[in-house]
Amino acid sequence: MKVFAALFTCLALATALPANEAPGEEKHPKSKFGSFDLVGYAKDNPIGKTTGGGSGEKVTVRDGAALLAAASDSKPRTIYVEGRIDLPSRLRVGSNKSILGIGKTAEIRQNGMTIVNATNVIVRNLAIRFIVDNDGITVQNSTRVWIDHNEFESEFSQELGPDYYDGQLDTVRGSDWVTISWNYFHDHWKSNLIGNSDVLRDVDFGKLHLTYHHNYWRNCGTRGPSGRFGHQHIYNNLYVDYRYQAIQSRSDNQMLVEANAFFGNTRTAATTYGLVIPEDSPNTSPEGDFEIDGYMNLGAKNYFGDAAVNITHIGDFKKAPYKYRLTDLYELPFTVLAGVGVGKI
Repeated sequence: MKVFAALFTCLALATALPANEAPGEEKHPKSKFGSFDLVGYAKDNPIGKTTGGGSGEKVTVRDGAALLAAASDSKPRTIYVEGRIDLPSRLRVGSNKSILGIGKTAEIRQNGMTIVNATNVIVRNLAIRFIVDNDGITVQNSTRVWIDHNEFESEFSQELGPDYYDGQLDTVRGSDWVTISWNYFHDHWKSNLIGNSDVLRDVDFGKLHLTYHHNYWRNCGTRGPSGRFGHQHIYNNLYVDYRYQAIQSRSDNQMLVEANAFFGNTRTAATTYGLVIPEDSPNTSPEGDFEIDGYMNLGAKNYFGDAAVNITHIGDFKKAPYKYRLTDLYELPFTVLAGVGVGKI
């Protein structure tokens, strides 16, 4: 495994997954990955499979005003995004929507999106870049959401600090039945938060069921993801240079963590210790902020490399309540690097 790790580190450093592939570059066939179909809580839940816009109307948008108008209601609709859109205000996404980028160049900047008080939403094949003072995507009080094959990019900068950008993808306020798959998260301080406050137990407890699989995190700081009060299944994700703290379960949260791989410079790969480390929010909690510990079970073997693992409480979330297929650890880096991000579906 050490030889494999060294080989992969070289590959990872050489493969930065540029936003756009070179013209004419061969697209990897789906058969190499088994399937890009929906798996996890957004598929298997008490409400029903996430279908997004389904058989509803289909529209193509090329500017911010058109996207804002098409996404906000609850009518079933598939919205195709063409090219770069600089949103003039934050996008509010209503129920029964599929927002799908066209090709390799669909991109959102300036303002991100909030999926709020909604159900049955799909977001795929979009690059979401440099969203200042807010999240790239916020899932708030919403159910049945599938976030798949997107790219999230900002800057991981000591000069700018952790609060210049907020989260890349945060799931909060009683949201439930969410799958986050095949996304590329990079160059960001606080990436993915689940449950945005330790005082919202009554809102969040028993909800926040999320599946994270086959995502790639590179050059990030904390929250990969960090969860409160819910249940998350974290499997087959790839981490390269996750600097401070990657997977954290706190405030009575339950996680099942399996078949993930860590390479490069990572201090802590997985922890249930309730301390919100100083590097997470040095401007508001320079000495750290203590919360109740969480729970974690390690399922199929993970590769943590030289990173620390600190599990203070073993949980009772030992088996995911749905069918899924694990990628072998030896194949995982190459499978994830070839399959994540935009232009692959």
